[in-house]
Amino acid sequence: MKQHVMGVDFGSTTAKTVILDLKGNIVAHAVAHMGAVSGNGVKQSMKDALERVGLTQADMGRTVSTGYGRRMLDEADKNYTEITCHARGAVAMVPDARLVIDIGGQDSKVISVDSNGLVAQFAMNDRCAAGTGKFLEVLARAMEIELEEMGGVALQAKEKLKISSMCATFAETEVISLLAEGHPKSDVLGAVHKAIATRTLGLVGRVGKKGPVVMTGGVAKNPAAVHYIEAEMQLPLILPDNPQIAGALGAALIGLDDYKVENRHLLISEQEDMAHEDKMAGDKACVPGCRGVPEFAIDPREKHPVKPGATADAARAH
Repeated sequence: MKQHVMGVDFGSTTAKTVILDLKGNIVAHAVAHMGAVSGNGVKQSMKDALERVGLTQADMGRTVSTGYGRRMLDEADKNYTEITCHARGAVAMVPDARLVIDIGGQDSKVISVDSNGLVAQFAMNDRCAAGTGKFLEVLARAMEIELEEMGGVALQAKEKLKISSMCATFAETEVISLLAEGHPKSDVLGAVHKAIATRTLGLVGRVGKKGPVVMTGGVAKNPAAVHYIEAEMQLPLILPDNPQIAGALGAALIGLDDYKVENRHLLISEQEDMAHEDKMAGDKACVPGCRGVPEFAIDPREKHPVKPGATADAARAH
Protein backbone atom coordinates (compact mmCIF):
# COMPACT_ATOMS: atom_id res chain seq x y z
CA MET A 1 0.00 0.00 0.00
CA LYS A 2 1.30 3.47 -0.90
CA GLN A 3 2.05 5.88 1.93
CA HIS A 4 1.58 9.32 0.37
CA VAL A 5 -0.88 11.47 -1.59
CA MET A 6 -0.37 14.64 -3.62
CA GLY A 7 -2.33 17.84 -4.16
CA VAL A 8 -1.49 20.19 -7.03
CA ASP A 9 -2.81 23.73 -7.44
CA PHE A 10 -2.29 24.44 -11.16
CA GLY A 11 -2.75 28.19 -10.93
CA SER A 12 -2.74 31.00 -13.45
CA THR A 13 0.68 32.36 -12.51
CA THR A 14 2.13 29.87 -10.00
CA ALA A 15 2.00 26.13 -9.43
CA LYS A 16 1.84 24.70 -5.92
CA THR A 17 2.33 21.09 -4.84
CA VAL A 18 1.76 19.49 -1.43
CA ILE A 19 2.60 15.90 -0.45
CA LEU A 20 0.95 14.35 2.63
CA ASP A 21 1.57 11.14 4.52
CA LEU A 22 -1.41 8.98 5.44
CA LYS A 23 -1.84 10.82 8.75
CA GLY A 24 -2.37 14.08 6.90
CA ASN A 25 1.01 15.57 7.75
CA ILE A 26 2.73 17.76 5.16
CA VAL A 27 5.99 16.05 4.26
CA ALA A 28 6.91 18.34 1.34
CA HIS A 29 5.62 21.35 -0.57
CA ALA A 30 6.89 23.47 -3.45
CA VAL A 31 5.88 26.62 -5.32
CA ALA A 32 6.95 27.36 -8.88
CA HIS A 33 6.44 30.77 -10.48
CA MET A 34 5.62 30.47 -14.14
CA GLY A 35 4.08 33.71 -15.45
CA ALA A 36 1.06 32.05 -17.09
CA VAL A 37 -0.76 28.71 -16.99
CA SER A 38 2.20 26.48 -17.82
CA GLY A 39 2.65 22.73 -17.98
CA ASN A 40 6.38 23.18 -17.46
CA GLY A 41 5.82 25.24 -14.32
CA VAL A 42 3.50 22.72 -12.71
CA LYS A 43 5.85 19.85 -13.58
CA GLN A 44 8.67 21.75 -11.88
CA SER A 45 6.58 22.26 -8.75
CA MET A 46 5.74 18.54 -8.58
CA LYS A 47 9.35 17.54 -9.27
CA ASP A 48 10.67 19.83 -6.53
CA ALA A 49 8.22 18.50 -3.94
CA LEU A 50 8.98 14.87 -4.80
CA GLU A 51 12.73 15.40 -4.68
CA ARG A 52 12.54 17.07 -1.28
CA VAL A 53 11.12 13.91 0.25
CA GLY A 54 12.89 11.36 -1.97
CA LEU A 55 9.76 10.03 -3.70
CA THR A 56 8.51 9.57 -7.26
CA GLN A 57 5.09 10.09 -8.80
CA ALA A 58 4.61 6.31 -8.73
CA ASP A 59 4.74 6.47 -4.91
CA MET A 60 1.57 8.60 -4.75
CA GLY A 61 -1.57 6.73 -3.74
CA ARG A 62 -3.72 9.55 -5.07
CA THR A 63 -3.07 12.82 -6.93
CA VAL A 64 -5.75 15.51 -6.96
CA SER A 65 -5.52 18.77 -8.90
CA THR A 66 -7.20 22.16 -8.57
CA GLY A 67 -6.81 25.64 -10.04
CA TYR A 68 -7.12 27.11 -13.53
CA GLY A 69 -5.29 24.26 -15.23
CA ARG A 70 -6.67 21.45 -13.09
CA ARG A 71 -8.05 19.50 -16.06
CA MET A 72 -4.73 19.73 -17.92
CA LEU A 73 -2.75 17.61 -15.45
CA ASP A 74 -2.42 14.06 -16.77
CA GLU A 75 -1.06 12.76 -13.45
CA ALA A 76 -4.24 13.74 -11.57
CA ASP A 77 -6.69 11.00 -10.62
CA LYS A 78 -9.40 13.60 -9.96
CA ASN A 79 -9.77 17.37 -9.85
CA TYR A 80 -11.93 19.85 -7.96
CA THR A 81 -12.61 23.59 -8.07
CA GLU A 82 -10.33 25.96 -6.21
CA ILE A 83 -13.36 26.97 -4.10
CA THR A 84 -13.64 23.49 -2.62
CA CYS A 85 -9.91 23.03 -2.19
CA HIS A 86 -9.07 26.47 -0.79
CA ALA A 87 -11.81 26.14 1.81
CA ARG A 88 -10.57 22.72 2.91
CA GLY A 89 -6.92 23.79 2.96
CA ALA A 90 -7.51 27.07 4.78
CA VAL A 91 -9.46 25.40 7.58
CA ALA A 92 -6.75 22.74 7.88
CA MET A 93 -4.26 25.58 8.40
CA VAL A 94 -6.51 27.66 10.68
CA PRO A 95 -9.22 25.40 12.20
CA ASP A 96 -11.18 28.30 13.71
CA ALA A 97 -11.50 30.17 10.40
CA ARG A 98 -15.03 30.90 9.24
CA LEU A 99 -14.20 33.22 6.34
CA VAL A 100 -11.45 32.73 3.75
CA ILE A 101 -10.12 35.57 1.61
CA ASP A 102 -7.96 34.26 -1.20
CA ILE A 103 -6.34 36.70 -3.64
CA GLY A 104 -4.29 34.93 -6.25
CA GLY A 105 -2.72 35.77 -9.58
CA GLN A 106 -5.91 35.96 -11.62
CA ASP A 107 -8.91 35.97 -9.29
CA SER A 108 -10.17 36.91 -5.84
CA LYS A 109 -12.36 34.61 -3.74
CA VAL A 110 -14.22 35.06 -0.46
CA ILE A 111 -15.51 31.81 1.01
CA SER A 112 -17.70 31.25 4.05
CA VAL A 113 -16.83 27.89 5.67
CA ASP A 114 -17.96 25.66 8.50
CA SER A 115 -15.82 23.87 11.08
CA ASN A 116 -15.21 20.94 8.72
CA GLY A 117 -13.86 23.10 5.94
CA LEU A 118 -17.07 22.77 3.94
CA VAL A 119 -18.26 25.65 1.78
CA ALA A 120 -21.34 27.48 3.03
CA GLN A 121 -21.29 30.32 0.48
CA PHE A 122 -18.78 32.09 -1.75
CA ALA A 123 -18.25 35.08 -4.02
CA MET A 124 -15.64 35.28 -6.72
CA ASN A 125 -14.16 37.81 -9.10
CA ASP A 126 -12.68 35.99 -12.08
CA ARG A 127 -13.87 38.04 -15.06
CA CYS A 128 -10.90 40.40 -15.02
CA ALA A 129 -7.67 40.97 -13.10
CA ALA A 130 -9.17 43.67 -10.86
CA GLY A 131 -7.63 43.58 -7.40
CA THR A 132 -5.51 40.47 -8.03
CA GLY A 133 -1.83 39.66 -8.18
CA LYS A 134 -1.86 40.34 -11.93
CA PHE A 135 -3.33 43.79 -11.23
CA LEU A 136 -0.41 44.51 -8.90
CA GLU A 137 2.11 43.20 -11.44
CA VAL A 138 0.81 45.58 -14.12
CA LEU A 139 1.03 48.57 -11.78
CA ALA A 140 4.45 47.55 -10.49
CA ARG A 141 5.77 47.72 -14.05
CA ALA A 142 4.09 51.08 -14.61
CA MET A 143 5.72 52.47 -11.48
CA GLU A 144 9.09 50.85 -12.14
CA ILE A 145 9.17 49.09 -8.79
CA GLU A 146 9.70 45.45 -7.85
CA LEU A 147 6.50 43.60 -7.01
CA GLU A 148 7.94 42.43 -3.68
CA GLU A 149 8.68 46.05 -2.68
CA MET A 150 5.19 47.45 -3.33
CA GLY A 151 3.67 46.57 0.02
CA GLY A 152 6.42 48.10 2.11
CA VAL A 153 6.42 51.34 0.09
CA ALA A 154 2.60 51.59 0.22
CA LEU A 155 2.68 51.46 4.02
CA GLN A 156 4.66 54.73 3.97
CA ALA A 157 1.76 56.62 2.35
CA LYS A 158 0.86 59.96 3.96
CA GLU A 159 -1.63 61.57 1.59
CA LYS A 160 -4.88 59.76 0.82
CA LEU A 161 -5.21 59.56 -2.96
CA LYS A 162 -7.88 57.67 -4.88
CA ILE A 163 -7.74 55.19 -7.75
CA SER A 164 -11.21 55.24 -9.27
CA SER A 165 -10.85 52.35 -11.75
CA MET A 166 -10.14 48.71 -10.92
CA CYS A 167 -9.52 47.84 -14.57
CA ALA A 168 -5.78 47.19 -14.78
CA THR A 169 -5.48 49.19 -18.02
CA PHE A 170 -7.36 52.26 -16.78
CA ALA A 171 -5.76 52.06 -13.32
CA GLU A 172 -2.34 52.10 -14.99
CA THR A 173 -3.30 55.34 -16.75
CA GLU A 174 -4.44 56.85 -13.44
CA VAL A 175 -1.22 55.81 -11.71
CA ILE A 176 0.92 57.39 -14.43
CA SER A 177 -1.14 60.61 -14.20
CA LEU A 178 -0.76 60.79 -10.42
CA LEU A 179 2.99 60.30 -10.69
CA ALA A 180 3.17 62.99 -13.40
CA GLU A 181 1.40 65.39 -11.00
CA GLY A 182 4.27 64.92 -8.58
CA HIS A 183 2.69 62.57 -6.05
CA PRO A 184 5.23 60.25 -4.39
CA LYS A 185 5.14 56.54 -5.19
CA SER A 186 4.21 55.72 -1.61
CA ASP A 187 0.99 57.75 -1.78
CA VAL A 188 0.06 56.34 -5.18
CA LEU A 189 0.68 52.79 -3.98
CA GLY A 190 -1.36 53.47 -0.87
CA ALA A 191 -4.28 54.38 -3.15
CA VAL A 192 -3.73 51.20 -5.20
CA HIS A 193 -3.90 48.97 -2.12
CA LYS A 194 -6.88 50.89 -0.74
CA ALA A 195 -8.71 50.19 -4.00
CA ILE A 196 -7.92 46.47 -3.71
CA ALA A 197 -9.23 46.44 -0.14
CA THR A 198 -12.46 48.18 -1.20
CA ARG A 199 -12.93 45.66 -3.99
CA THR A 200 -12.36 42.80 -1.55
CA LEU A 201 -14.85 44.24 0.92
CA GLY A 202 -17.46 44.18 -1.85
CA LEU A 203 -16.95 40.42 -2.21
CA VAL A 204 -17.14 40.00 1.57
CA GLY A 205 -20.45 41.84 1.56
CA ARG A 206 -21.91 39.29 -0.86
CA VAL A 207 -21.00 36.43 1.50
CA GLY A 208 -21.40 38.04 4.91
CA LYS A 209 -18.71 39.40 7.20
CA LYS A 210 -17.77 37.12 10.07
CA GLY A 211 -14.64 35.93 11.79
CA PRO A 212 -12.15 34.58 12.35
CA VAL A 213 -10.85 35.50 8.88
CA VAL A 214 -7.90 33.78 7.22
CA MET A 215 -6.18 35.22 4.15
CA THR A 216 -4.50 32.94 1.63
CA GLY A 217 -2.94 33.31 -1.82
CA GLY A 218 0.17 35.13 -2.96
CA VAL A 219 -1.20 38.59 -2.13
CA ALA A 220 -1.36 37.54 1.54
CA LYS A 221 2.41 38.08 1.51
CA ASN A 222 1.88 41.76 0.72
CA PRO A 223 1.80 43.69 4.04
CA ALA A 224 -0.04 46.69 2.58
CA ALA A 225 -2.80 44.51 1.13
CA VAL A 226 -3.25 42.90 4.55
CA HIS A 227 -3.22 46.28 6.32
CA TYR A 228 -5.78 47.94 4.06
CA ILE A 229 -8.13 44.93 3.99
CA GLU A 230 -8.04 44.75 7.79
CA ALA A 231 -8.86 48.46 7.96
CA GLU A 232 -11.79 48.09 5.53
CA MET A 233 -13.19 45.02 7.28
CA GLN A 234 -12.42 46.22 10.81
CA LEU A 235 -11.38 42.66 11.57
CA PRO A 236 -7.90 41.15 11.91
CA LEU A 237 -6.66 38.73 9.26
CA ILE A 238 -4.99 35.47 10.24
CA LEU A 239 -2.04 34.68 7.95
CA PRO A 240 -0.86 31.05 7.63
CA ASP A 241 2.86 30.40 7.41
CA ASN A 242 2.51 29.30 3.77
CA PRO A 243 -0.57 31.10 2.42
CA GLN A 244 0.06 30.13 -1.21
CA ILE A 245 -0.30 26.38 -0.68
CA ALA A 246 -3.82 26.37 0.78
CA GLY A 247 -5.43 25.12 -2.44
CA ALA A 248 -2.86 22.38 -2.98
CA LEU A 249 -3.21 21.32 0.66
CA GLY A 250 -6.99 21.11 0.30
CA ALA A 251 -6.62 19.03 -2.87
CA ALA A 252 -4.21 16.68 -1.10
CA LEU A 253 -6.59 16.29 1.87
CA ILE A 254 -9.48 15.43 -0.44
CA GLY A 255 -7.21 12.92 -2.16
CA LEU A 256 -6.29 11.47 1.21
CA ASP A 257 -9.97 11.01 2.13
CA ASP A 258 -10.57 9.30 -1.20
CA TYR A 259 -7.58 7.02 -0.79
CA LYS A 260 -8.57 6.05 2.75
CA VAL A 261 -12.08 5.18 1.62
CA GLU A 262 -10.66 2.96 -1.13
CA ASN A 263 -8.43 1.22 1.41
CA ARG A 264 -10.85 1.28 4.34
CA HIS A 265 -10.28 -2.37 5.19
CA LEU A 266 -6.64 -1.48 5.91
CA LEU A 267 -6.97 1.92 7.53
CA ILE A 268 -10.31 2.82 9.07
CA SER A 269 -13.44 1.34 10.61
CA GLU A 270 -16.76 1.13 8.75
CA GLN A 271 -18.11 3.93 10.90
CA GLU A 272 -15.19 6.18 10.05
CA ASP A 273 -15.59 5.26 6.39
CA MET A 274 -19.22 6.39 6.40
CA ALA A 275 -18.23 9.66 8.05
CA HIS A 276 -15.66 10.27 5.33
CA GLU A 277 -18.17 9.53 2.60
CA ASP A 278 -20.70 11.95 4.10
CA LYS A 279 -17.99 14.56 4.49
CA MET A 280 -16.76 14.16 0.94
CA ALA A 281 -20.29 14.43 -0.43
CA GLY A 282 -20.66 17.76 1.34
CA ASP A 283 -17.26 19.01 0.25
CA LYS A 284 -18.26 19.72 -3.31
CA ALA A 285 -18.78 23.46 -3.71
CA CYS A 286 -21.06 24.82 -6.38
CA VAL A 287 -19.40 26.76 -9.16
CA PRO A 288 -20.74 30.20 -10.25
CA GLY A 289 -23.93 29.78 -12.25
CA CYS A 290 -24.59 26.34 -10.79
CA ARG A 291 -28.05 25.53 -9.43
CA GLY A 292 -26.85 23.48 -6.49
CA VAL A 293 -25.58 20.40 -8.30
CA PRO A 294 -22.23 19.23 -6.88
CA GLU A 295 -19.30 19.56 -9.21
CA PHE A 296 -18.23 16.38 -10.96
CA ALA A 297 -14.70 15.23 -10.52
CA ILE A 298 -13.00 14.57 -13.81
CA ASP A 299 -10.82 11.54 -14.38
CA PRO A 300 -8.30 12.96 -16.91
CA ARG A 301 -7.32 9.50 -18.10
CA GLU A 302 -10.88 8.53 -18.93
CA LYS A 303 -12.12 11.95 -20.09
CA HIS A 304 -15.54 11.10 -18.59
CA PRO A 305 -17.29 12.81 -15.67
CA VAL A 306 -17.09 10.70 -12.54
CA LYS A 307 -19.21 11.42 -9.50
CA PRO A 308 -17.01 11.98 -6.40
CA GLY A 309 -16.14 8.60 -4.89
CA ALA A 310 -16.86 6.63 -8.08
CA THR A 311 -14.18 4.53 -9.73
CA ALA A 312 -12.85 4.81 -13.25
CA ASP A 313 -14.23 1.31 -13.95
CA ALA A 314 -17.68 2.47 -12.94
CA ALA A 315 -17.35 5.43 -15.32
CA ARG A 316 -16.45 3.11 -18.19
CA ALA A 317 -19.35 0.82 -17.37
CA HIS A 318 -21.62 3.84 -17.30
